[in-house]
Amino acid sequence: MNNLLRILMLVLLIQAPVLADYKAERQACEAVKQKIRVIQAKMRDGYTAAQGIRYETRLRELKQKRYKLCR
Repeated sequence: MNNLLRILMLVLLIQAPVLADYKAERQACEAVKQKIRVIQAKMRDGYTAAQGIRYETRLRELKQKRYKLCR
């Protein structure tokens, strides 16, 4: 019984940081998705040629980041 308790405590100690990392990754993923939605909303309102270039560049960067974070 004592060994079982030790194993359980070890598993919990190892698992806690993994769960914290997972939660941080999910939050980062959602933040990137929100930034993409904001830019897309701005683009629907209309924009100048210079703004369009900036929006497209930023969207490309965010979509690459989303691909890496949101798996």
